[in-house]
Order: sequence, then C-alpha cells, then structure tokens
Amino acid sequence: MAQILKPPAALEFDHSRPSVFLGGSIEMGLAETWQADLEAALRDAAITILNPRRDEWDATWAQRIDNPQFREQVEWELAAQERATLIAFYFAPATKAPVTLLELGLFARSGKVVVCCPDGYWRKGNIEIVCARYDVPMVESLNALITYILKAIAP
Repeated sequence: MAQILKPPAALEFDHSRPSVFLGGSIEMGLAETWQADLEAALRDAAITILNPRRDEWDATWAQRIDNPQFREQVEWELAAQERATLIAFYFAPATKAPVTLLELGLFARSGKVVVCCPDGYWRKGNIEIVCARYDVPMVESLNALITYILKAIAP
C-alpha cells in the first residue's frame, strides 16, 4: 500500500521502500489533477509518494522568502526531491511550468529523474535536449509515466 506525503507533513518515511516525487505542472488549475491520477494508479504499490500539491494552498500567499508558509512549501519540495528515489516530472501542454523547468535543471544530473512531456508543451524541444544530454528517460503520456514508475520501483 502506498504512503502519500504532502506538505506540510514531515518527510518521515521508510527509506528502504522506493519513493517518487511528483513534480510538474499545476499553475492554479490550468493543469489537470494529474497527481491524483498517479496516486490512484500507484496506490497498491509498496512506495512512498511525495506529492507537493498542498491541499490547503492559499494563492494569496506572497511568494517571497520572508513568507513562512511559502518558504516552508518550497523547502519541503526541495528536500523531498533530494530524498526521493525517483523524481517524476510532468509538463502539461497547457502550462508553462517555470518552477518545474527550474527543478529539472537542478536534478537532471542526479540519475533519478524521468520526464513526461507530451506534444504541445511550449518548450518541449528544450526538454528533449536536456533529457538527451543527461540521459534522462522521457515518456510521452501519463500512462507511460505510470508504467515507467512501476517498472523502476519493481524489486
């Protein structure tokens, strides 16, 4: 059974089990709730899912370092990516996803990233080049991403 952690929950989980960070497009509702789809698809796996999509997010929070709630969110996301066995990035075609682009840049060389970037994403060419340069596996659909994750965590 999957364990699901979301901010602001403490990042306390069994590190002997695989874990996956679900990074990617949100953009205040422009992206589908793809994280919930992945949670449902992975619910029976012996895995920890690190989902940064905070249930009680307040869009009025100032996105500044001196805002404690915002800083807590960003620091949770960075720590979760550092601790995850696998980082799965999804670039929804209807979004820009600037934070996801930043995170891909931070973790592309880590050896633990997989990217889902369907046709239509505005910077797909950049994503393809980064993935090719740093040997980051890339898939075209959320179903393919789920399949990749399940194979990657198989004992």
